[in-house]
Amino acid sequence: MTASNTSAGAGPEYPEDREYIVGAPHAHVAPQVDPLARLRSADDPPWDVYLTGTVFLDIIFTGLDSAPVRGTESWARGMGSSPGGVANMATALARLGLRTSLAAAFGDDHYGDYCWDALEQGEGIDLSPSGTVPGWHSPVTVSMAYEGERTMVSHGHEPPPEAVFLQEGVPECRPRARAAVASLTPGRRSSWIAQAASEGTRIFGDVGWDDTGAWDLAGLSDLEHCEAFLPNAEEAMRYTGTDCPRAAAHALTAFVPLAVVTLGSEGAYAVDRRTGESAEVPAIAVEALDPTGAGDVFVAGFVTGTLAGWPLADRLAFAGLTAALSVQEFGGSLSAPGWSEIAAWWRRVQSVQGQDPAALRRYAFLEDLVPEASVEPWPRRRAVPTIGFRRPA
Repeated sequence: MTASNTSAGAGPEYPEDREYIVGAPHAHVAPQVDPLARLRSADDPPWDVYLTGTVFLDIIFTGLDSAPVRGTESWARGMGSSPGGVANMATALARLGLRTSLAAAFGDDHYGDYCWDALEQGEGIDLSPSGTVPGWHSPVTVSMAYEGERTMVSHGHEPPPEAVFLQEGVPECRPRARAAVASLTPGRRSSWIAQAASEGTRIFGDVGWDDTGAWDLAGLSDLEHCEAFLPNAEEAMRYTGTDCPRAAAHALTAFVPLAVVTLGSEGAYAVDRRTGESAEVPAIAVEALDPTGAGDVFVAGFVTGTLAGWPLADRLAFAGLTAALSVQEFGGSLSAPGWSEIAAWWRRVQSVQGQDPAALRRYAFLEDLVPEASVEPWPRRRAVPTIGFRRPA
């Protein structure tokens, strides 16, 4: 179950008239478990998943008793810093053993340097399609977690053309991949999505809140290229005009083959139009420290199971498990679980007295996936209060 160390080969060529600094190709870091091991062949694309976007620096405060009150000072009992934005999804995918390539715009500052190192050296993510944009500072998000929810404040400047060029996927430089995760934006097409789909890349569509208030599925023009669409319950109901998230999932299959709707504390529900199959898996009850990035981790878990060819219910269960494990750590990207955490959970939950046998059977598919013996995690970072301590002289 160990991934091979096959080199990804040389990096792509970049247009010479672009003013940005590109990342160098690097050796792939082998994870503990390769969920696609039995499917790999010499003709495979070099990457399992490709994605694109902007990397933020996330600063997370936890342990707040309530929301900040105007005119007062609040002290948080915990704090963490980590790469954010598209880095949440990229890290979650890489930690699950998928060979991940990221085209992203990085700020030309210490925050950008830190995020680059954390993703490339710490997580083994391919950044050869990415670049640092001279003179542009990293966007920053401060997230405050309390009562199981979060409030966020972000700051960033309008991205210059060089950053937009990178965020749009640099068509000349996009590597081949089995799948891609695309963030769909109302009223806007991303040319790389249609091109990737035409080449056989399986597109998984994610979506955020529609600030326009239109909630018009026709505005998500790239949805026609997606194999799966993964909104939350509120988004799904608004887009379909239904008052039930399960009905919304069925309605969405008129637009996309596979609809997956997350139900928060109730779990997730999915419908596959091609097979007529539907599945619902309840959420795992955990004490949440920080929910930042849990949605991205869920998508990464579902993509992993889909590429591995697992049954729909197993994919939902795995995605929910990875999301549940992530909320018990600080931060978005660096809270994502790896296989050592998944294995530890599976062993521990089986030893708890009084477990429902039916609930345990729901996760029995893990038995053939998790490492048989405890092993040291491959380079693993967690969010810490500062982005770097001074080195001793």
